Amino acid sequence: MTIIEFIIAIPLVIALAIGCGGSGRGLALFASWANLLLGSIVFCIVLARGGGDMHFQSAHRLLNSPELTLGFAVDGMSAILVLLTVIVTFCAVKISPVIPGKGSGRLYYISLMLIAAGALGAFCATDLFFLYAFHELALIPTFLMIGIYGQGREKVATAWKITIYLGVGSLILLGGFIALYVQLSPVGGLTFDIAKLDPGAGEHPLSAEMQKWIFLPLLVGFGILVSLFPFHSWAAPAYACAPPPVAMLHAGVLKKFGLYGMLRVAMPLLPEGFEAWKELLLILLLGNIIYVGFVTISQRYLDRMLGNSSVMHMGYIFLGIACCNSAGWGGAVLMMFAHGISIALLFALCGALRERLDTLEFTRLGGMGASMPFIAVAFGFAAFASIGLPGFANFASEITIFFAAFSGAGELGSLQVVTILALWGVVISAVYMLRAFRRIFQGECNGNLVLTDLEREARMPVILMIVILLTTGLFPNLILKLVPDLLGTL
Repeated sequence: MTIIEFIIAIPLVIALAIGCGGSGRGLALFASWANLLLGSIVFCIVLARGGGDMHFQSAHRLLNSPELTLGFAVDGMSAILVLLTVIVTFCAVKISPVIPGKGSGRLYYISLMLIAAGALGAFCATDLFFLYAFHELALIPTFLMIGIYGQGREKVATAWKITIYLGVGSLILLGGFIALYVQLSPVGGLTFDIAKLDPGAGEHPLSAEMQKWIFLPLLVGFGILVSLFPFHSWAAPAYACAPPPVAMLHAGVLKKFGLYGMLRVAMPLLPEGFEAWKELLLILLLGNIIYVGFVTISQRYLDRMLGNSSVMHMGYIFLGIACCNSAGWGGAVLMMFAHGISIALLFALCGALRERLDTLEFTRLGGMGASMPFIAVAFGFAAFASIGLPGFANFASEITIFFAAFSGAGELGSLQVVTILALWGVVISAVYMLRAFRRIFQGECNGNLVLTDLEREARMPVILMIVILLTTGLFPNLILKLVPDLLGTL
């Protein structure tokens, strides 16, 4: 059993143990601690060996015809996302409330473990079937958590909305995967093995037209899961209703599956299909950055603002993907990591504020910095990271993507024009983040509120996430050097 299989198995076994009557919080903390250690070891080993090759490979043949293999491995990109998952999982469990170990209390921690296991399995799977299956394993408890433990009167309706929305996205994606499976399997045998699916292989390689129409359901399916404009309307309400640990795990980790799928599956296997829809993707990602950016400015509640901010930043990652060069892909993966940590930090602090206040409406807040100095300082760091202030990982990723868009460009093309327009997103994000900080922590405080700062135990995951954002911001090559040339000669 490889270390990767251990990392995936630990939360699954712990979920089973909790279901059999074990201590929910205690076991979940043990699993998250263990995976944080093992995930960090995997990252360091891959960093030392180089990120271009697959490491810790395992394969268990389940079917011969069609070929179905339960296989796992990591390269540089997978190792980065595994590290992101174990960090956010640990922080999400650490800030989770102490819930009685009976009934739905156990369900809470079982769900967190299944989300973590599903994300880890999806990022490490080498088989198309299990890549999809592990992602679905993570989605189902997400829906349950919003409906059972969510916030507000609309939590059940929101849970149904996100279930239908992401369910449709998953079905569309499944159609694209089936088309890949049928059309790209080598002559003489059907296979789900991603490494064996080659559009140029065999006597009849896929034409550009065939690639175009297989790529479309992948773009739509992954786009819905990532909240690509105009398939984004589910995200902000879902994150506003979700318990903070669930918002941290979904916005910070699970949403990266769609981006990972684009880089791991869609673009390498269907390069001409991507080229056919590239112009459309550029228009849609601009909708994420500009349109959703202005929607974010207009929000009156902190949780809704953070949800829309997360949607907005997906546009930058798609921009990096659309650059079609190593710098752009490196910037995209670095932003996946940076955004995952920063949005998880913001939702953790948002949850702390929700516990202490009767509202998250900006007009009813103010002056909280005096009574909650730690939360105020931490929120300031998180806001600066989200904006892309120099010194944070978000800045390094954004600047890498922007420069990558102009790399080798002899004249202004559609990519360069979109990049220039996307620069306004930096201004937009600065407006809503700094305004949120001022409205919450500065000005006059409501004298009727009795407020307490973040508890000492809960400060540790917050400090950890801030340190990670600063470390990867000051040393971005820790991430960038691990991103291989994913797409070859696209």
